[in-house]
Amino acid sequence: MESDRESARIVLDFRPEDVHSVNDRLRRAGPLVPVELEGVRVWAAARYSTLQAVLTHPDLSRDIRHWSEEGRRALDPGGSLAQIVRDTSMVNAEGAEHRRLRGPLARAFSPRHVRGLRPGIEKAAATLVDRLAQLPPGPVDLRREFAYPLPSEVIADLLDIPAERRPELYEHGRVTATTRDGRRRIADARAGRRAVLTEVVAERRGAPGDDLISELIALEGDRLTADEVIDTIETLFVAGHVTTVNLITNAVRALLSSPGQLRLLRSGERPWDAAVEEALRVHSPIGLFPMRYAVRDLRIDGVPVRKGEAVLACYAAAGRDPERYGPRAARFEVSAAPPSHLSFGQGAHYCLGAPLARLQTGIALAALFEAFPDMAPAEPLDRLGGLDTVIAVSTRTLPVLLGRRAR
Repeated sequence: MESDRESARIVLDFRPEDVHSVNDRLRRAGPLVPVELEGVRVWAAARYSTLQAVLTHPDLSRDIRHWSEEGRRALDPGGSLAQIVRDTSMVNAEGAEHRRLRGPLARAFSPRHVRGLRPGIEKAAATLVDRLAQLPPGPVDLRREFAYPLPSEVIADLLDIPAERRPELYEHGRVTATTRDGRRRIADARAGRRAVLTEVVAERRGAPGDDLISELIALEGDRLTADEVIDTIETLFVAGHVTTVNLITNAVRALLSSPGQLRLLRSGERPWDAAVEEALRVHSPIGLFPMRYAVRDLRIDGVPVRKGEAVLACYAAAGRDPERYGPRAARFEVSAAPPSHLSFGQGAHYCLGAPLARLQTGIALAALFEAFPDMAPAEPLDRLGGLDTVIAVSTRTLPVLLGRRAR
């Protein structure tokens, strides 16, 4: 009954320190759980099997036109949800429209093409390691000095963003990724980012090169509109670095908390890629991601979902589901055959940048821990402040003592 559903509804307003305890509660509450997030009432899929069913269900769409009027009316226009669900890029497109928008990017983000980027990423990581080694003794914020600049530079290189425009873009990114309060500041940062990218595209129209932006511009009037070119580039820039920043931060933090696991990696007994996969599972950089809408009345794991209702994908919760992973569910354990996870999604909307994120993080971990074998936390790792957002899971800082640099 509706009254029973309302009485059981869980209000999601994560504090960074209780993300996983809230996720435990969601998993225990059922396969699909009625929740409220930023004033919007939706379903949450927190169990692995349920999330997998949601991600691949043919009658759940990311197209906001399938959301009920009641749901859309409740949406806070300045909140985190609105920025995602109202996005008009390939993120929320479906069917032929999704294929049209995503298709031009397939080659640039294919596993084969991404493997060819390895030398450039290794060079960028080595440059950052050199910079770290030159810093004065004392605590270093590894998120700011390493985890943030590496993927930012990689995606900027892929798009061929002019060097003089990058600092402004990166600063806008820091504001939007780490600020929850101060909506005017966030809105200004988003507008500033859009303005910079629009200017870069305008300049590239007059002087095209051998880069992804030029490739997209060449499709204007044929496969893409001018607005879609900007939308796609902005989506690539944001998605191409924000999640990887959090993944690198989370993976380093996990390894500093697990010296036994780190020894397995340093000795070569386990590959660094195994640490990447385990970080994706246990410390997913994405907590929740909105939204999928029922295009008709349906049932998921026995729970009725009415046409127009919305479902949240709870990636961080699914990665620690004991029904899927057993006793190791919440433990970070690198293994020769890492268990599968859903942190990059599944189905048509599987993360386009997954190969690039995996490659960058593996390179980053190897470069960092091989260069600084004595690196240690500068503060208790369980007391670091989180990002204050329900979308991403990471810490605002990662202070470490680097120790001596290996020869």
